[in-house]
Amino acid sequence: MDENLNTEVADSLQIHMKSLQKRILELETENAELSARLSKCVCKKIIEGNKTPIEDTERQKFDENGAKNRSKKMADKSCNNTMALHHLPKRCIALKVMYFGQRFYGFASEGQMDPTVESEIFKALQKTRLISGDKKELQYSRCGRTDKGVSSVGQVISLFLRTNLKEAAIDGYSGEEVSEESCEIDYVKLLNRVLPKDIRIMGWSPAPIDFSARFSCLSREYKYFFWRENLDIAVMRTAGNKFIGEHDFRNFCKMDAANVHNYRRCITSFEIFRCNERFEDDELWAVKIKGSAFLWHQIRCMVAVLFLIGQGLESPNVIDELLDVETTPRKPQYIMAPEIPLVLHSCEFEGLKFMCSSDAKQALHTHLEKECRSYKLQAAIFNEALLSSSCALYANNQLNSRKTKKESAHIPLKSRPTEPSYEERRAKLNAGGGNKKTPVFDTSMTM
Repeated sequence: MDENLNTEVADSLQIHMKSLQKRILELETENAELSARLSKCVCKKIIEGNKTPIEDTERQKFDENGAKNRSKKMADKSCNNTMALHHLPKRCIALKVMYFGQRFYGFASEGQMDPTVESEIFKALQKTRLISGDKKELQYSRCGRTDKGVSSVGQVISLFLRTNLKEAAIDGYSGEEVSEESCEIDYVKLLNRVLPKDIRIMGWSPAPIDFSARFSCLSREYKYFFWRENLDIAVMRTAGNKFIGEHDFRNFCKMDAANVHNYRRCITSFEIFRCNERFEDDELWAVKIKGSAFLWHQIRCMVAVLFLIGQGLESPNVIDELLDVETTPRKPQYIMAPEIPLVLHSCEFEGLKFMCSSDAKQALHTHLEKECRSYKLQAAIFNEALLSSSCALYANNQLNSRKTKKESAHIPLKSRPTEPSYEERRAKLNAGGGNKKTPVFDTSMTM
């Protein structure tokens, strides 16, 4: 019985071995045929410029794994590049940023909307190989966030960037200005080459390793542009001066009761002045407001109330009433001023000295001048269309009828429906939605 079993096993193994030997011969024959085909293959390349054919006698890989091998090679190369960047010296750098906010969904890239100013800046930082790692590793911070449509000529961000200085990553900051002749990277020139035309780096400064663009900021200054039309500037100036000092601005912001519990902010200066720009018989003016920090939509709410006062629809005393949260704990419902005319003008820091190389400064000036000319040309085209249309003639013919039309009655702010107070919002959150996660906003500067 055992002998028969052993014989069957031996016969089976011999049959399997013969099958394998036959397959080996087939594979060797197929391999010889492929080698012969490859030896006869001559690839021709054309050199750009002189169109000279060059015979490439290197064997090319035609198997289906070729593409995968190339992808793996590129991924390995990218990984090696990232690892190499991690080992390069870094230093804490503050960047002053200008952007025209019309096409952006705000500055911060934490939401789902795109593009944002921040996302475009990080694309440029990655493209120029100035960073490696995520925002936390880079110790990234921004002076604040501006909303959709809001522009800036003085936003400041800080993070650790690649440097040419050997000890910069360790020492970080000396407080001394780096001269143009130094060997440091020209951050302004490098980044502005790859940024979109509506974002520009205005300057850079070395910063202490514990620097935070948000928490190290001493003050922020905004400008809001507007056409004078029939506004009473004198009464607006009187009303605006009432904002100066420390007040509770809960009636001049969009309240975020889930995250913000202190609505006291300090306004250090308020100005209204004429700008060097006219359109027909109208003048461009601006409101300039400076403070240590601002609440969400605070500037736009302040300007909206000032416009009502300038139109004669509200008394300047309404500012006092809205700042008195004991007698006015609920914000009256009113529409904020539009976002496009709002500009973050400057952010103040102690010890920072923003610099820009002469080459980068010249390129920046040329670019901004070109953009300014471009927008003035667009304005000229719209003005030409206005002059060519019959709208002006129609307006003149209808002038008397317009005067006789009854204007919609203005409802005083103190007589309007109100929003829930902070206490009512907190009670609702504690009762029903206290465990819900709410987005955390940087309320130091969210306009």
